[in-house]
Amino acid sequence: MTKKDKKTCIHCGRDNSQVPLFAFRYQGKKFRICTEHLPTLLHKPQDLAGKLPDVENLRGVDD
Repeated sequence: MTKKDKKTCIHCGRDNSQVPLFAFRYQGKKFRICTEHLPTLLHKPQDLAGKLPDVENLRGVDD
């Protein structure tokens, strides 16, 4: 099972026993991100390079 298949935050790896998690779909796959790192996904998605495919092509809301 790969890390993205586990029910953990794609950024910090914590699970839902440690932090609230949001599930989302991207490029047909399901991912999870914790409430602490949700702003990263929204404002600086490029910081998730290597954790989400083609994330460097996304623009944050502040861009």
